[in-house]
Amino acid sequence: MSAIAPKPGVVDTRHGSILYLEDVNVSFDGFKALNNLSLYIDAGELRCLIGPNGAGKTTLMDVITGKTKPNSGSVFFGQTIDLLQMDEPAIAQAGICRKFQKPSVFDKLTVFENLELALATNKGVWASLFAKLTGEQQDRIAEVLEIIGLTEHRSHLAGILSHGQKQWLEIGMLLMQEPKVMLVDEPVAGMTHQEVERTAELLVSLQGERSIIVVEHDMEFVRSIAKRVTVLHEGSVLTEGTMDEVQNDPRVIQVYLGD
Repeated sequence: MSAIAPKPGVVDTRHGSILYLEDVNVSFDGFKALNNLSLYIDAGELRCLIGPNGAGKTTLMDVITGKTKPNSGSVFFGQTIDLLQMDEPAIAQAGICRKFQKPSVFDKLTVFENLELALATNKGVWASLFAKLTGEQQDRIAEVLEIIGLTEHRSHLAGILSHGQKQWLEIGMLLMQEPKVMLVDEPVAGMTHQEVERTAELLVSLQGERSIIVVEHDMEFVRSIAKRVTVLHEGSVLTEGTMDEVQNDPRVIQVYLGD
């Protein structure tokens, strides 16, 4: 397994798709977490993944990020980058970043310092802490602060932020790494109604320059952001389409929305 990543930004998407998963199988002690799963994500697309518990959503994200290696199948980033030949750090360096459900920000650092640490550099943590930021880096942090709506909180400790603000900060930390693909797991769990609306606006605004895959159980939130929804069931893709098409599919009603 190689830990050498291609240069960030060098991803061949001439055929439109940025992620290809074909006939992927993952078994854990005889349980098929993914069963001949095939999924294609377009460059710049915002795709939502839904499905009941045990459908394979987390395992799918684990495979894309290198945490889990499938028993069989192929997983490509663009036309030429074989993710199955890379480890987790190499995949992250190549431009695929993941945000877990629980925010993992540094509570005792300021909002600005959290973003500074997340800069896409090859320097170690200590070097990053004591290095003087370039004007370009400071401009980038200011830009991300504006995007995530935390400019006025830049000097506040991350630990005093609301739950929603911590989620936005972590999204900002991903943006500092300039990803081509962002995997976002249940971003609105535990948020207020206003925070949910703001998160929807944020994620919609981020598509285009990057592809975003959102795993979420809140169907109204999914409806507010997704043009295309993929439904997983028993480790396979059950159906794909618009939210209306998915919600009216008898198979989806039976296995997920109707239970």
